[in-house]
Amino acid sequence: MSDRETLEVDVLIVGAGPAGLACALHLGEQARWRASPKLSILVIEKGAGIGAHTLSGAVLDPLALDELVPSWRQHGAPVRQPVTSTELLFLTDRKATKVPHCLVPEYLNNRGNYVVSVCELVRWLAEQAKERGVEILEGVAGSEVLSRGTTVLGVRCADSGLSKDGQPKPNFQPGADIRAKVTVLAEGSHGSLARQFRALHDLDTGRLPQTYSLGLKELWELPPGVFPAGKIVHTFGFPLQKLQALRRTQCFGGGFLYGLDGTHVAAGLVVGLDYVAPRLDPHAEFNRWKSHPYVRALLEKGTLVEHGAKALAEGGYYAMPRLYACGCCMVGDSAGFVNVARGKGIHLAMKSGMLAAEAIAAALARNDCGLKALGSYEDLFQMSWARSELYSVRNWRAGFAQGVSRGVAHDLCQRFSESGGKVFSRDPLPLKAPSQTLARRAALWPVPLPPGKSETLPALSKETAVFHSGTQAEEDQPCHLKVQDLQICVQRCAPEFGQPCQYCCPAGVYEWQQDSGLGPALHLNPSNCLHCKACDIKDPYGNILWTVPEGGGGPRYQRM
Repeated sequence: MSDRETLEVDVLIVGAGPAGLACALHLGEQARWRASPKLSILVIEKGAGIGAHTLSGAVLDPLALDELVPSWRQHGAPVRQPVTSTELLFLTDRKATKVPHCLVPEYLNNRGNYVVSVCELVRWLAEQAKERGVEILEGVAGSEVLSRGTTVLGVRCADSGLSKDGQPKPNFQPGADIRAKVTVLAEGSHGSLARQFRALHDLDTGRLPQTYSLGLKELWELPPGVFPAGKIVHTFGFPLQKLQALRRTQCFGGGFLYGLDGTHVAAGLVVGLDYVAPRLDPHAEFNRWKSHPYVRALLEKGTLVEHGAKALAEGGYYAMPRLYACGCCMVGDSAGFVNVARGKGIHLAMKSGMLAAEAIAAALARNDCGLKALGSYEDLFQMSWARSELYSVRNWRAGFAQGVSRGVAHDLCQRFSESGGKVFSRDPLPLKAPSQTLARRAALWPVPLPPGKSETLPALSKETAVFHSGTQAEEDQPCHLKVQDLQICVQRCAPEFGQPCQYCCPAGVYEWQQDSGLGPALHLNPSNCLHCKACDIKDPYGNILWTVPEGGGGPRYQRM
């Protein structure tokens, strides 16, 4: 068995999404400004390539990009399609009613924004970072935070070449230990290292629990003229806010259609993971949304290109953890930099990376990367436009967590009063983690609707959806989905909740089967995993632990 290699760098960034790459790029600029050309910056990305695990809507507010690369328009950035129009539609079973412009919230205004492929954007950002001396390693997954006491020392990378039973195969390679003066966690929502980091330093003390949604998105190719380039459509109502005696699936969320160009449209549904019905299936609700006559009339003319899923951190300002500790910072979705009211987070993720870079550069210049030195990251955030934007909608998602009607009332209160985000006399509004919201009463378990006139579009199976994500994984490797105590699943979760993991997972990873009359048996399909982490987030007993598989596995998004 080979010895574990150790690498030494000044700054290690885990994750090559918008936040991590903005941090790396800005650090390169900071080093140049400070005449520190020898600053070593390493980015590791668990996907097979840059952008392979990057999924977003995506409508880009260019505010942060303007600050990061002021000349991006002259340097070939893949940000070409301005938003040309925005519509908000209320869907019933059969109809789509356009909300009058005067009633559309200002935060849904997209003037000056762009419809982008976030995969293409991060690939371009990676090129810019490499030009500034940043090293990027693809297909390398960080599996463990290295620390001494309360000081983060770096990250241990995942081993490769292990069999399912954990034994080394002929191609076994132990993951390297990468040690850094400062480690930046930019893993995206509910990152496994960020979870370790937050627990190690108790960073959630005094914060609200984070809540999440699951975003399901597809890219469709349509004939020219079917859906205009730059057009934005947001939908609410059917199917998520539809109360029905047999289903009772009312929950937070809505759909979107974004025209990337004259022949491609991004179609997606966001489903709040704080739903109460244990058998609600986000993938099935996405199929149902696509079956609506308005959406179906568009998609039935086209061809599905790609499919993907991603968890979205939506708790807002009060659910953000402390952003730093001794030797480490968190940026982007890992730290909750998402404005769920606007449905945007790319610009906030990039800004968080830039703010962290400024704090890190100053700390390295003083040769002090301790708690107080990196605390300037939090100070910079509190003085930035990012904080102002997030604080202004700090109770928005918590309002909708109390129900759709209450959420609308809270939203109106915030928009048409001088409360500045405060709702009535409560600030903050309470918020529950998605794992704590499931109902134990069987009456709240939805059952599938019988075939009806609203479901005429052929449903996309979870297996077919995984195929269209490009997901690839080594079959003979240890399962990265750790069910820590199967008896909890069988004796408690099954009778109380009806095994919700098989419903919330959009990739069909969890299958409960009868084992020759001996009781239910859990069969896992870990190679299907889309890395959305919904199972870990929603599990009512915290019994499922999502860990990283071998680097290079998982989705391989191309234009998402």
